Amino acid sequence: MADRFMHTVLTPAVFEAQRQYYGRTYPAYDTVPERDALTAGEAEFIAQRDSFYMATITENGWPYLQHRGGAKGFLRVTGPDELMFADHGGNRQMISVGSLALIDRVSLFLMDYPARERLKILGHAKVLDAREHPELVAKSAPPGGHAAKVERIFVIDVLAYDWNCPKFITPRFTSAEIESAVAPLKARIAELESQLKRQTS
Repeated sequence: MADRFMHTVLTPAVFEAQRQYYGRTYPAYDTVPERDALTAGEAEFIAQRDSFYMATITENGWPYLQHRGGAKGFLRVTGPDELMFADHGGNRQMISVGSLALIDRVSLFLMDYPARERLKILGHAKVLDAREHPELVAKSAPPGGHAAKVERIFVIDVLAYDWNCPKFITPRFTSAEIESAVAPLKARIAELESQLKRQTS
C-alpha cells in the first residue's frame, strides 16, 4: 500500500490542479500509517538494481537530481524502513552531502527497464563519515566489495513508497543482459557451423 506516499504528496495545491483539469480529486486520506513499511517485494526489487536516481533539495531551495550506480544490490535494505549505501570518492562536488546536512528530505527513483517497473521512495537521509562509523562500513558496502575506500555512508529512513504503471517505459537492456540473451544463439550458430564444416570437408 502507498497510503502514506499519497497522503504526503497530495497537497492542497495538487488537489486544486486536479479539480482544474479533471473536475475531481483523488480521495483524501483521513487516516494514514506513520510510514509505508517495505515488504519482501520491494526489498527484492531494490536488491536487483544496479542504479537509481536520487533527488535532494539544495540550501537555496533548488532540486538536485543525481544518478547513483554500482554493483547490483549496492543499495542495501537494512530494515523494514531503512536503506543504506556506501559512498566512495567521486567528483568531490559534495552537493548531495551538503544539501542533506541542512534539508534531510530525499526522493529515490528506481527503474527496471526490461520489466518496465519503477519504484518511488520518499525518506529522510543522513550522511555519516565512515571514519567515525566503522561498524557501518561492512553493513553498507556493496556485494562483492569495491576497489575504492568507503568515505561516507548514506542512511535513508524510508517514509513512503509507490509503484508506477509501466506505461511509456521503453524496455532497455544492459550489455550483460544482451550477452546472456544471445549466448544460446551464438552456441547454436557455432554448432551448426561445425556440422556444416564436417559435411563439406
